[in-house]
Amino acid sequence: MNGEPRIQLNVRISKETSNMLDEIVDYYQENTKLGRIYKGDVLTDIIEKSYEIMNKQKKMNKKF
Repeated sequence: MNGEPRIQLNVRISKETSNMLDEIVDYYQENTKLGRIYKGDVLTDIIEKSYEIMNKQKKMNKKF
């Protein structure tokens, strides 16, 4: 990824959510040319994209 220090998160999720994450990881693996894809990489990507969307929505709400 980007060489920043990493921390470990220990979370409990449902089996269904875990299965969804596995499916997303498989999708990333099949559709990217980055080599091996790990769950942490996928979660980081999802969080970063969600954060960007959240900030855009905040800016839009401030305009109105």
